Amino acid sequence: MRILCIEDNMTVGAIVKAALEQAGHVVDHVENAEDGRNAIASLAYEAIILDLNLPDSDGLEVLKRLRRANNAVPVLILSGRSKTAERISGLEAGGDDYLTKPFDASELVARVRALLRRPATLAPTELRSGNLAYHPDTHTARVNGNEVILPRREATLLEQLLRNANRPVPKSSIEDRLYAFGEEVASNAVE
Repeated sequence: MRILCIEDNMTVGAIVKAALEQAGHVVDHVENAEDGRNAIASLAYEAIILDLNLPDSDGLEVLKRLRRANNAVPVLILSGRSKTAERISGLEAGGDDYLTKPFDASELVARVRALLRRPATLAPTELRSGNLAYHPDTHTARVNGNEVILPRREATLLEQLLRNANRPVPKSSIEDRLYAFGEEVASNAVE
């Protein structure tokens, strides 16, 4: 699973990245809200780890913007804001879970696993484009009544394209999704 960590503290970001990669995830780490928004626009993430004290924006604004766009990606807020009212604000803004700093890496991994087990409430069960219908949960595509179960790589690629319908998807973004499976991919694999 591909996870985005938006955390301005390099040490904390490195701890999050190492712990989640050890658990088998691919982790992209960015240090500010703008880079986080760009990453979210470029790739489909299965979860986001979000710090609230970012240098260029409040993390709550990043979260609210994400939810206004009907993006149901699970978000774990990881913040030094530990007062009850602050935690409630984060959850009410659309956070799915809240972990305060300092934290234990094993608890972070466990909470991410729990988030990934939850069904996305805003995500459509079917993605459509023209006469193509795709079901992400079963990796099944249907065109003109003909149904096929797609291999993992093809399913991931199709889902990325459908989720970004009517928007250009950079070749590098597609390659990132293909390389995320830990297999060798030729440089011309997308062409």
